[in-house]
Amino acid sequence: MKRKNRAGGRVREEPNVDFATGQKAKTSNVQRPTSNVQRRDQSATAPSERRYDLEERLLEYAVRIIRLVDALPRTQAGRHAADQLLRCGTSPLANHGELQGAESRKDFIHKLGICLKEIREARRWLRLVHRVPLLTPSKVEPLICETEALVKIFSASIKTAQKNRRVREEPNAIFATGQKARTSR
Repeated sequence: MKRKNRAGGRVREEPNVDFATGQKAKTSNVQRPTSNVQRRDQSATAPSERRYDLEERLLEYAVRIIRLVDALPRTQAGRHAADQLLRCGTSPLANHGELQGAESRKDFIHKLGICLKEIREARRWLRLVHRVPLLTPSKVEPLICETEALVKIFSASIKTAQKNRRVREEPNAIFATGQKARTSR
């Protein structure tokens, strides 16, 4: 039996009661959802979405690059810019997949650097397309902004990875005097 609470406008469910006897009717658990299972299902998807957020962003970035390249004019300059932009604008997605399988911290940092290098190259080609202009600014400017954001993300990731690498290596660099080695910056 459901009753509407006038103050809050919410529906409040009351237990089924046999008003003749005053006893609650028995309901099986099958009729009610198990809240723990629902929470577990929701929490199971949330971390995976957060974990692959950058990968999803790079995928969307590559899609936007491909669409922009398809919109470029079929002139000699347009084809040249399209070829270069297609290569450097889509490679960060593949390189990001490679860095997830890095064999060491040094390899991880190196692959992050490759992603950053390709994104910076894409930024240069996008600025050229904008400056000529081969397309209207409204089509290029949002992609330039996203490229700038990705440059910042990868630059910060490299700095963090390098810092973490130094912190992990420092305990191993203890001199005979018991002092830690200082790293030059």
